[in-house]
Order: sequence, then C-alpha cells, then structure tokens
Amino acid sequence: MSSEDHDYNNLDSIPLSDYLKTVIPIEEIRDYASLQRIYSIDFVKGFAIVMIMFAHTAGAWLNSEWIFLYGLLYTAMDIFGPSLFIFLSALSVVFSIKKKKGDMSEKVIRNRIMSRGATIIFIGILFNIFSFEFTIAGYPFPLNLWGWNILMFIGFSQIFSLYALKLSKMTRAMIGVLIIYFSDGIREFLFIGKEAGNPIITFIHYIVVSPSPMTPLLPWLAVCFISTIFGELLNDAMMGGRKKDYIQLFRSFVLWGSLFVIGGMWLGRQIYVPGDIWQNADYNIIGTLPLQEYPLMSLLADMNSQMFIPEIRYPGMWEFLIRGRGPNMIYNLGAALLLIGICFYIIDIKEKRNYFISMLKYYGRVSLSLFLVHYIYVTLFFRSLDFVLYVVIVICYAGLMGFFMFLWNEFYNGVGSPEWIMIQIGRIGQKTGHNVKKEIHVIEEEIKESVQKIKQKHD
Repeated sequence: MSSEDHDYNNLDSIPLSDYLKTVIPIEEIRDYASLQRIYSIDFVKGFAIVMIMFAHTAGAWLNSEWIFLYGLLYTAMDIFGPSLFIFLSALSVVFSIKKKKGDMSEKVIRNRIMSRGATIIFIGILFNIFSFEFTIAGYPFPLNLWGWNILMFIGFSQIFSLYALKLSKMTRAMIGVLIIYFSDGIREFLFIGKEAGNPIITFIHYIVVSPSPMTPLLPWLAVCFISTIFGELLNDAMMGGRKKDYIQLFRSFVLWGSLFVIGGMWLGRQIYVPGDIWQNADYNIIGTLPLQEYPLMSLLADMNSQMFIPEIRYPGMWEFLIRGRGPNMIYNLGAALLLIGICFYIIDIKEKRNYFISMLKYYGRVSLSLFLVHYIYVTLFFRSLDFVLYVVIVICYAGLMGFFMFLWNEFYNGVGSPEWIMIQIGRIGQKTGHNVKKEIHVIEEEIKESVQKIKQKHD
C-alpha cells in the first residue's frame, strides 16, 4: 500500500468530529500566518499589532487632560497601524501561493486561501455586530453585519490578492494607481448621491464605503494590487538566497518607500476640517470633509483639547494624514515599505537578534488573536489615567497579553483562537479533498470493471 493510500485510510477511518479533536501541532499554529524564513515580517507585524493595542487603549484610558496626546500620536503614527497590518497580510498571500506551487494544485491553493479569507470575514462580521452596538447607531440587524473594519478587509484582501497575482506587475501597478486617483472623486459622488436620497447610489455607498468606513473598499483595494508586486520581489529575493539579492531588495523597498512618502505628503499638503459638507481644499482655503465618511478626523478635536499651552491650536489636518484619502494611501504604502525594508536589513541581512526582537516576532505570529482579545480590557481604566501612569500600565498590559497568548498556545494548544479555527477549516477541506479524490478513483475502477465485463460478454 502506498503512503498516499495510507493517508487516505487514516483520514477516512475516523469520523470528522473525532478527526477535528486531534491535537494540532503548536508549531502549525505559531507559523500559520508566518512567512517563516523572513523574521523581519513577523517582527513588523508584531510591532503593528502592539501599536494598534496602544492606540485603542490610549483612546479609552487617558483622562481629559491628556487625551490630546492620543489625538496627536494616533494621527502621526497611524501609518504603523491598520495600513501596515493589511499590507503585510496581503504579502502573505504571495508566499502562500509561491511556497505551495508545485506541491499542490492551483485549485487546492485557491481553496485554502479562499477558506482563510472567508473565515476572517466571518470573524469581522461578528465583530461588526458588537462594535455597531456601542459606536454606530441607526443600523439594526441585518444592516449591522456589513462594515469595512480591519478584519473584514484583511479577509477580502486575501481573496483580492489571489486574483491580482494573475495579472502582470505593470497591470497591477496601473490598476492600483487608478484606484487611488479616482477613489476620492467616486466617494464624493456616492456621498452626495446618498445625501440626496438616491436609493441606488445609497446601496452602492453602503457596499463600497459602509457604515463603518475605517478601511473602506476605496482606496484600500489598491493595497491588494500594489503589495503583491513587492511580495513577489521579496519572494524572489528569498528564493535567490544570496546576500546580493537581499541588499537589492532592501534598496528597492527604501527607494520606492521614500518616493511614496514624499509623493503622498506633496499631494496631500492641503488642510481639511471635519464638517457636514464636502468642500475641496485649495492652497489658501481650508476644505471640509464629512465626519461620517472620515471618522478619524474627530481626532482634531482631541488634538486641540490640550490646555498646557492654550496658544497652540491646529487649524486642520493635512490630507496625507486623513485615513481613506488618496494621498494618505500613497503615504501609508511608502511608510510600510520603508519600515519593512529597514527591519529586513537589520534582522534578516545583519541578523540582529535579542529578546525584544524575539518578543515582537511572537506577537506577530499570534497577531490576529491579540487583535480580538485585547478589546476585552479596553474599558478597564476608562478615562482615568494620566500619561505617566498610562505608559506604565499599557506596557504591563501588552506584556500580559503576550504571556496570555503564550499560555493559550503552549499549554492549551491554541484551541478556539482565530489561527486554530482557520487551520481546522483547512483540515476539513483536506479531509474532504482526500475523500473526493478517493471516491473518484472508486468510480473510475467501477467504470473500468463495467467496460471489461461488456467486452467479455461481447467476445
């Protein structure tokens, strides 16, 4: 009996419920979202999730005297949050495909990525149900199922990136640029049509922008096309394995990252304030953008709440810092490339290793679980901490979250975590795939036997 047939028998010999109860190796959970040999990617992903945790806790824990720091730091460091996290998630699709290509059929690879994306989307839908209850009014069930939160977009980005890879690099680059260029105008058109009461445009706005436009389809769809280009460059360098390839990759990331950052800042140098209407800014005129379309513009009120130096007031926000605007998308992509390139040089080329790097690498491998679990304690010190006390508590909090994830994975096999759930779904698909293949083989044998009998009877 071949080893392949032996695997089939092992899968078919136990019921599905018992099969799923078999222990998943902890290495499989830790490495599920990891690019393995590229240690800097795990480090950057861990850094991004820690920044997200710091931002969410700062908005909830800092008191009214210090909340202005939350507004300032969130606005300035948003480049290290969702945009970086989504960029890295889209990169992982490239490695999933390239790594398994040749060992598995394209259909199996596609199904695995689709199942992973669908699982994250489902978790994002559940997240919407709870978040709408506390943050967005006027959207009862089932309207509260749809909203472009970070989880929803990560799930869809897995699927979008899969099909984007079928296009040439030049085509992807052109599509990404066109999406960024036209997204602001399209969103303005959809908002005006929605406000005018047009039902068709209102529905399209609901799908494209959603009631929770934290990472809306436009312009974030551009990430899927552009990130896969750099994902292929990264994969090619790793396949080459030479230091020369790594140095060339580092230079490419830093060069394009610098160009994107400078270009985004130049294109987004206009200043906007939140309002109820849509008024484009000119060089000497402050424009207005609707707060419901760009909710993070509410940070401007937090920034101007500081009373230590009352003379300091901010007239508005530069467009390249407003999440969801075209220049901000360019600026964020550039910052992501720069950070990844610098960390790749330090960690993978220079091979720097220490406890801090190892800690953030582990955080990167369990980042999806950390994103969900940290919300449980966000309101623990609601509006009660000054800056010094916040710094002490949030560092301890981040450490405890990591320790909790370590216990969950190492001693309880990560049962129930998002990574565990996605691996289980993949295992269901694997078992089903083996069964289908075996059933097809049985049918083929039956057909051959029938044909043979007919021939014998005819003779």
